[in-house]
Amino acid sequence: MSAVEAGKTRPAFGGYPDTRAQVLDELRQADRFVLVTHEHPDGDALGSLVAMHRILRALGKESVMLMSADEFPLPHEYRFFDLDGLESVPPDDLEDPTVIFLDCGNIDRNPAEALKQDGVHILNLDHHHDNTRFGTVDHVVQDASCTAEIVWDLMRALDVEPTPEIAEALYVGLVTDTGKFMYENTGVRAHLMAAELIEAGVDVHRIYRRLYEDMPYAKLELLGRALAHVQRYDDGALTYARLSRDDFRMSGAEESYSEGIIDHLRSVEGTKVAALARELLSEAGAGRKKVSLRATDGTVDVSIIARVAGGGGHRQAAGFSTELTDEELVAFLRDQVALQL
Repeated sequence: MSAVEAGKTRPAFGGYPDTRAQVLDELRQADRFVLVTHEHPDGDALGSLVAMHRILRALGKESVMLMSADEFPLPHEYRFFDLDGLESVPPDDLEDPTVIFLDCGNIDRNPAEALKQDGVHILNLDHHHDNTRFGTVDHVVQDASCTAEIVWDLMRALDVEPTPEIAEALYVGLVTDTGKFMYENTGVRAHLMAAELIEAGVDVHRIYRRLYEDMPYAKLELLGRALAHVQRYDDGALTYARLSRDDFRMSGAEESYSEGIIDHLRSVEGTKVAALARELLSEAGAGRKKVSLRATDGTVDVSIIARVAGGGGHRQAAGFSTELTDEELVAFLRDQVALQL
């Protein structure tokens, strides 16, 4: 018996909240859907968005993905996604379709104000432990490895066969949010999901190359500049690096090329928290920095630090934006890390 066939005979995995049945009913009964995620979408956000869109179309539903034109071009590693069915402007009749938020811990992480008006029926599908429960129905599965895992579970319950395109999108969400199956959120369910998706047609080597190896040279040069700015504090508990606008300009790098740099900081021996601060390149972002945080073990919950600064995320991965100077930011991070050590 194949992994997919075996999956059909298994009961639903434990750990899912009671809202699962309600979400499944709504997915079966509604006819129109608008799918959204958070700004600056990562692999899990995009993979969940594309997979849910294709699952709904397989069920004969009317579905559109909604993403601001400001999000394009997407980061280099995600440009292979087929975004057929994407719109940049919300429909006028948002009271009619069901709006599905995917991988969005806070409704304010999506810039479309029309989605926040009264009367919008929202299914909130997410795995962030600090999700603000802003939906009409909040299906928040904190022990899921990624939002793509939640979509995978719903797909199986709806008896939708994963096409290679659906499987690939879900696999991108899984492999990116588990850090290539290395983060502590990687469990039995993640590996069972991977096995089923590979059986459905995922080319693991091709996906790995697209996500992690087929990088533009400018991204490598930007990495070199970030590593040249590395500083360590408090016996190495905080490993910090910064990227200025000049670093991007002189390396010819796009803003999204900073993705993945923080993993190099996280890997340094003795590090409890890795932080990368990059200056925003847009005119609207002048004077602001995007700060990414990663924890190396269970000692420090970086989502707590991010929330203090107005951001959010996971215990192991979080972020926020700030107008603090480098000196002020380092002092803030050192104080916040020390509070948890």
